[in-house]
Amino acid sequence: MSSNTFARTLLFRLLNDRVVASNQLQRARHAAAAPPGRSSARGYYQSAKPWRGGPGAAAHVRLVDLRSDTVTKPGPAMRRAMAEAEVGDDVMGEDPTEIAADMFGMEAALFVPTGTMSNLIAVMVHCRERGDEMIVGDLSHLHIYEQGGSAQLAGVHATTVTNLPDGTFDLEQLESKIRHGYPDPHFPRSRLICVENTHNIQGGRVLPLTFLQEVRALADRYGLSVHMDGARVMNAAVAQGVSPHTILQHTHTVSVCLSKGLGAPVGTVLAGPQDFIARAVRCRKALGGGMRQAGILAAAGKLSLLDMVERMQEDHHNARSFAQALLDFDPLFAVDMAAVETNILRFRLKELTLSPSEFCARMGQVGEGEEAALGQAIQVLMYPHFGNSVRAVWHLGISPEDTRLAMQKMQFVASQYLKEKNRAR
Repeated sequence: MSSNTFARTLLFRLLNDRVVASNQLQRARHAAAAPPGRSSARGYYQSAKPWRGGPGAAAHVRLVDLRSDTVTKPGPAMRRAMAEAEVGDDVMGEDPTEIAADMFGMEAALFVPTGTMSNLIAVMVHCRERGDEMIVGDLSHLHIYEQGGSAQLAGVHATTVTNLPDGTFDLEQLESKIRHGYPDPHFPRSRLICVENTHNIQGGRVLPLTFLQEVRALADRYGLSVHMDGARVMNAAVAQGVSPHTILQHTHTVSVCLSKGLGAPVGTVLAGPQDFIARAVRCRKALGGGMRQAGILAAAGKLSLLDMVERMQEDHHNARSFAQALLDFDPLFAVDMAAVETNILRFRLKELTLSPSEFCARMGQVGEGEEAALGQAIQVLMYPHFGNSVRAVWHLGISPEDTRLAMQKMQFVASQYLKEKNRAR
């Protein structure tokens, strides 16, 4: 190595170390300035990594992963279906999606790698000109979590309406956001209304059918389209005891994830009218979503739609069981049982001295005396969420026994915290 190269390398490392140190200092100052028990970050998830143990850690730890229903893994039947699948080039039109289209009551459907891409394609097709506008909930996944792709890649402006606690929004506010001055050069053109069902941030809430009917009527009155981010619409159908078609008759298009509660490893189905899907194929290709031998993935998605829907009721029951157990520790936790409708549970921490991050850390570690008290070591993974809350999600990888163990762990952590608090007085 020459002296010049060595000097440049050394300078780079020194600068990099200074940047890292500065970032760590800034984070420390930021954390110190935050009120106790509260997170000042404008985030909706915080990273939570599985606890790997330390000196003296238990050799066998039961892991209950409630971070998301995206952590599901294909079971033996799905792996067998994937291994035996007929494969074909999806770009050449060999992806079977008739089952999804029939189930959703739509003319056609398209297999897309991810829900984010599926939503973006829907926006691109509905809003055909750069500068068109869509109306979305201010806490919607499309608005919060998808990197502003509609503006970044499609040139579509978003205006928001306030999401209510049940995931809906006020229809008068919605109507007030529709632009009526087009082609006045000052304004974008309103093209699309987006709804989310079930509503992720609001805790897996199911949109009432009457609300969807009224949104569609309003859209029809002003010539707008309605797209549903239905990542978990199958959960909504199970919770309401209706067919997906009953829900989706009030929308023009829908995006349905196969890789969440339905358990497929990859994939989302975008469904709508035939001409919509024809244009969606072009958008998917431009975004790099045209896959080749996609039959392997489509086989998993087919099985998920045919065999995995009814079992979602078990996830909903397990979530409610855990929520009910939280009520036994009323001084620590607040949970609205009426809001626990599907597989997502959001609950608040009432103690300012116990932050969501600390609670999740305690749930994810094996505490002193835990094995003796519970008979085994249990690690439960959850996410700190916004609004001083914690988010836990049930899925096909979590059995009733896993739920029972998670409840035992929660009771142990809560009891230990209350003992510590009493000793400190």
